[in-house]
Amino acid sequence: MDDLLLRRVRVGLAGSLSDVRIETGRIAAIAGPGQAGEASEILDGHGGTLLPGLVDAHAHTAQWSAARRRIPLGEARSAAHTVDLVLAHLLANPVPPGDLVLGAGFRDGLWPDAPHKDLLQKALPGHPVALFSADLHTLWLSPAALKLIGREHPTGVLLENDCMSATAELPVAPDDVIDGWVADALDAAAARGVTKIVDYEYTDTVTDWRRRLARKPLPVKVSCVIAKYLLDTAVDRGHRTGDVLDGTGGLLTVGPFKLFVDGSLNTRTAYCVGQYAGTESHGLLELPPEELEPLMRKASEHGLSPAVHAIGDHANKIALDAFAAVGCAGRIEHAQLLRAEDVARFAELGVVASVQPAHQPDDRDVADRHWHDWTDRAFPYGALYRAGVTLEFGSDAPVAPLDPWDAIASAISRTDDDRPPWHPEQSMPLEAALAAASGGRSSIAVGDVADLVVTAVDPVRLSPAGLRDIPITATVLDGKVTYVS
Repeated sequence: MDDLLLRRVRVGLAGSLSDVRIETGRIAAIAGPGQAGEASEILDGHGGTLLPGLVDAHAHTAQWSAARRRIPLGEARSAAHTVDLVLAHLLANPVPPGDLVLGAGFRDGLWPDAPHKDLLQKALPGHPVALFSADLHTLWLSPAALKLIGREHPTGVLLENDCMSATAELPVAPDDVIDGWVADALDAAAARGVTKIVDYEYTDTVTDWRRRLARKPLPVKVSCVIAKYLLDTAVDRGHRTGDVLDGTGGLLTVGPFKLFVDGSLNTRTAYCVGQYAGTESHGLLELPPEELEPLMRKASEHGLSPAVHAIGDHANKIALDAFAAVGCAGRIEHAQLLRAEDVARFAELGVVASVQPAHQPDDRDVADRHWHDWTDRAFPYGALYRAGVTLEFGSDAPVAPLDPWDAIASAISRTDDDRPPWHPEQSMPLEAALAAASGGRSSIAVGDVADLVVTAVDPVRLSPAGLRDIPITATVLDGKVTYVS
């Protein structure tokens, strides 16, 4: 029989000690210790807290799994320092001549110098080098790497669409290798209590995930986002957002349809009403309303819910206007800078604010420099929460680690170091942050799908720093244990 008994767990925050019995993937009974019945499999929760399983509502899974194997550049303080980090890594970990060197995670928004292909050529003459920014909106290539993909470029620093297309042209590992990396990354996610990921990879995610599932059972559910260039393909296949993909046992569903209105803060391409400090630039408008609205309308008419990338306040206004014009609900991804009058429109229009709270402490210094007159409206999670907007948390991995506890802690504390909270008026309470990190689930009841996590410590007893390191006792997906400590 497909059943599981969770013994000695506290159901919910500050909950009482209970036993929970699960049958055929759903919670069948919640009762006092020893009163929920028996099961063929028993897991002792040791007094830990039982919570809804966590959901990463925005991740780039293949890129995250690959980034875990790239040269880490998050500590780079300048373009020159970045090159030093690459050289130091290669000194300790040599690669064969001609092999593509990959690094990831640099943030150049505060650098005193500019990245350039000549810096890479001088340090590694003739060697193909590709370095990805933390936000994935900038790709810094050496001359040999440019030649590898048949391109010429004056600086080797490619932004936005150029970055995305060049990334797709770089050599990649074979599917079986990438799938192995992804499997490792999913196991790591399950070990942090994750039971679902929304995959925003810019590929045919449906085909990719069907292949992975055929090779190995998945420890998480996956929502397969539809890239802009695959809209007609998705329509021809009859895909509709939320549909379970046939033959996947409910593990794979069709995700939303992704569109980009603007760029990012670190690349200074987020599209803003005002000008970036010290410049005449408003950022970059990737998709104007006359192109955005028809795409959203076509997707919506075929059952595909739009997910619109918008970071700057002008981009968010354009996205909200498009939702109003088309008359459909959907999601705005990131929503990092909002005009005060646009906050309530999310709730009015039924638009989900899909946000990544870990970006706020990561980007506070860049925001202070480039958005210094607007930071009271930046990463406005508290304002969105108070306005009754549906919030969902993600990581945007590899931009931030795929760990919802990092997002929860950042949303509560507005800091991740020893500095005071940054605009603490925009913080959220723990209960709301947990719900946003759990796909909207805020309680556990009989009849619920048994996607669950048991934490060794009740989150209400922990500081934000403690939440980031909270020990996980077990993770359960559809009533099956996917991780146990």
